[in-house]
Amino acid sequence: MDEQILKSLNDILKSVENIELFCSSRPKEFKTFCEDTCFRSAVQWEIAIIGEAMNRILKISPNIQITSARRIVNTRNYLIHGYDSLREDLIWAIVINHLPLLKSEVTKLIESSQEVR
Repeated sequence: MDEQILKSLNDILKSVENIELFCSSRPKEFKTFCEDTCFRSAVQWEIAIIGEAMNRILKISPNIQITSARRIVNTRNYLIHGYDSLREDLIWAIVINHLPLLKSEVTKLIESSQEVR
């Protein structure tokens, strides 16, 4: 696997783990997410990092086996460029519904790259 792809996959994994850490120290509830500005900002930043890392991956390997890779990049663009119209429910849905699958897929790709070495 290309070293830049591997670095970006590790960046994604680290951001997902950071979000999990943020969620572990408070109730994993939408209300808490909305009311805690620091929590919300930290989660949004990590999602933006995930999107930027995915964008870098797609430039090298457009067919990488990650579900909704293009939508991940689009979410990053939404966070950065649409900051004034963010819908907290959409961001929270990503945390609850989509990050577990992303973590699983990224972990498998990283592990398979280590087996090849």
